[in-house]
Amino acid sequence: MTEIYPKRVQLLRERVPRAARIVGLFNMSNPALPPQWKQIERAARSLDIEPILLDVRRVEDLEPAFRAATRQRADALIVGLDTLTQAHQGVIVDLAARHRLPAIYASTEFARGLVAYGVNYPEMYRRAAGLVHKIFKGARPADLPVEEPTAFEFVINLKTARALGLRVPPSLLLRADHVIE
Repeated sequence: MTEIYPKRVQLLRERVPRAARIVGLFNMSNPALPPQWKQIERAARSLDIEPILLDVRRVEDLEPAFRAATRQRADALIVGLDTLTQAHQGVIVDLAARHRLPAIYASTEFARGLVAYGVNYPEMYRRAAGLVHKIFKGARPADLPVEEPTAFEFVINLKTARALGLRVPPSLLLRADHVIE
């Protein structure tokens, strides 16, 4: 699902309006992530933002990636979603805070971070249960349509914003599904 990444770039730009360089923390060995990175590149360039890829494939790559982001004077961070970033979300959020790098995450599980925008998993589970129900009633799985997510969650962590010395515009707060004080 690559279409969500341009929205993340837009939300991050609203959060950090003067951002000139956005780094993406992505595990490019995951075949699902290169198309997502391409969407970020396109969206960032359309906003006159330089996209910089930080390819992380192991937990040991995280700290050097954040040091590289600092050296390259990154203004903001977009974190890709895969098993590496999910498994080490606490480390990533802590590194973003330590390097004072405003970040947007792909899952609300990263709610300790500044901003998360992603699929509403409880809604997806409900929809999946409906499909399972149809299969139990005799529907053939091959006949069921593939469904894209339709419900998303936008979470802003004001505590993290204050720690980074950032002010969250009221327009973003109004659009948030959850605001963490």
